[in-house]
Amino acid sequence: MSRNIPERGLNRRDFISYTLALGGMTAVVGVAAPSSLWGAVSKRSLDPVNPDILFGTTSSLWGEHHDTEWAVKRIAALGLQGIEPYGNGIEKYRSNPMALKRLFDDAGITFIDASNGEVGQSTNFIDPDRIPKTIADHVTFARDFLQPLGASHWKCNMGARPPGGPSDDQLKRLADTLSEIGRQTLAMGIRVAPHPHIWGPMEREPEVRRVMELTDPKYVWLTTDTGHLTLGGMDAVQIMGDYLSRIAEVHLKDTYAKYRGNTSTPTQEQHRVASVYHNLGGGGVDFPAVFKLLRDRHYKGWVVLDLDGPRKGDDGFDAIGGNMDLAVDDYIAHNINYLRDVIGVRLPPLS
Repeated sequence: MSRNIPERGLNRRDFISYTLALGGMTAVVGVAAPSSLWGAVSKRSLDPVNPDILFGTTSSLWGEHHDTEWAVKRIAALGLQGIEPYGNGIEKYRSNPMALKRLFDDAGITFIDASNGEVGQSTNFIDPDRIPKTIADHVTFARDFLQPLGASHWKCNMGARPPGGPSDDQLKRLADTLSEIGRQTLAMGIRVAPHPHIWGPMEREPEVRRVMELTDPKYVWLTTDTGHLTLGGMDAVQIMGDYLSRIAEVHLKDTYAKYRGNTSTPTQEQHRVASVYHNLGGGGVDFPAVFKLLRDRHYKGWVVLDLDGPRKGDDGFDAIGGNMDLAVDDYIAHNINYLRDVIGVRLPPLS
């Protein structure tokens, strides 16, 4: 992982001391008045220019090593404002979403939404025989889980990429499926926001633009992931600028500079050997330009760290010595420092 950012922010030792100290405060506050302290942190404006940007994280960074209860305390302690869990982080709460809501409320942070793809949920938006189940599964999950938790949008992946890439007919079916799900979930106050993803049907720029053309802006929004857009050969800032009015959520992910402007997406086999993703500062994404866009045009919504957990082959991983708990803390500290020192986000809010 990258070490090319200024180190004025938390180093790993300070980071662990800080979070342990605040973790203790969380335990005390949990008995006294949790919402009065952490609620204030959650609602505090973190961006120095645009107060309507909210900062959160997905669970991808720690999800293989820590549970949701650990994450809610840790993220609250760090001053981030919300979490978007993956399916493995919410499965035990599927039948009791209000228990999860209490966990978030007590920590004073927001349940943003949960990525689709939960156990038993169809994510095939292309096969005509499977689309009815995809629609039914998504509408049911939105009604029974996301709505009680107060989610206002929903980041959705759309399954595997068809061999050779999607045909126009397949993209039309995908667009129609998104539109029907979005029509039904909008009545619940939830905006469907597809997430262009490498190795999925919305991988390259023509596919992204075609689906956006085919869908009604009232029913279908967008989750833009800076890393996936770049790995798909796109200019992330250009795509985000073109569709800013339809963006429900921004994912922050980096990659390597060598993938900028590619004409062929790196393969899953390449990714298995060594991750094509990178912590912020990897050189693939121009994050100062991303934030200039979000600030200048007054984006209103969530900006969410979506970074893979540590794995062998990552830059700097071997130096950590194989201690995965230490590696997770190191990765979190690195990305918090990047937002604070390079982008100017007020993290951690120490005062």
